[in-house]
Amino acid sequence: MPRFLTLADVAEVLSVSGAQAYALVRSGDLRAIKVGGRGQWRIEECELEAYIQRLYVETAAFVHQHPFGADEITLDVAAH
Repeated sequence: MPRFLTLADVAEVLSVSGAQAYALVRSGDLRAIKVGGRGQWRIEECELEAYIQRLYVETAAFVHQHPFGADEITLDVAAH
């Protein structure tokens, strides 16, 4: 993988749309730089990996705070 990725590359790695990748960059969730005369976005590979690792940590915290059984009960009640 090259050091810098395009938004299209990031979208492919994360299996999201180009618009979603752009939104991650514009919101500051995913660090990026603008390069060249047209100001094209580039994301360093290590920044993408750091973002993915943060998501794993956040997801683990969410799962810990919201045990599967609690979600199952909520879904069961909503179905009835």
